[in-house]
Amino acid sequence: MSETAISRFSLPQLDEMPDDIRERITAISEKSGFVPNVFLVLARRPDEFRAFFAHHDALMERDSGLSKAEREMIVVATSCANACQYCVIAHGAILRIRAKNALLADQVAVNYLKADISPRQKAMLDFAMTVALDSGSIESQDLEPLYDFGFSEEDIWDIGAIAAFFAQSNRLANLSSMRPNAEFYNMGRDF
Repeated sequence: MSETAISRFSLPQLDEMPDDIRERITAISEKSGFVPNVFLVLARRPDEFRAFFAHHDALMERDSGLSKAEREMIVVATSCANACQYCVIAHGAILRIRAKNALLADQVAVNYLKADISPRQKAMLDFAMTVALDSGSIESQDLEPLYDFGFSEEDIWDIGAIAAFFAQSNRLANLSSMRPNAEFYNMGRDF
């Protein structure tokens, strides 16, 4: 693997990909101006690509009591705990944009306990970290602080499901040694 390879595994060429995957990658490239490396790395296994992004979209794009920025906070905090460079960098960029805050993603990644977030968001991240790192210890009383802050049962499911999904994503990114795109580093820093 060279210093600049985006994965330690081989990647298919765009013209070798199934039509639906190529169309999705082309659409994301047109929207963002580049192709996030996660799309290229996961395209090596088309069925898994489709399942991964269907699950991702179901969690991250649905209407919910969580804002889109809060969902990204969960990804950034738990991905940092799971030592996933790709997700911290990529979702940190998305968090900066969704929160319209150039500092928040770095604060959440380094230590969410000291980040400029609300007590409600701290409780959300406390629970997400438990799901990501120690899910076997969760008991019913662990949900009570979330209910106290007004999270619904569906919101709590979303917090846990996002943390669990990205724990899998973090492990795949680390397995593949997925490199973050250079474009992510400066996104959302000009507020």
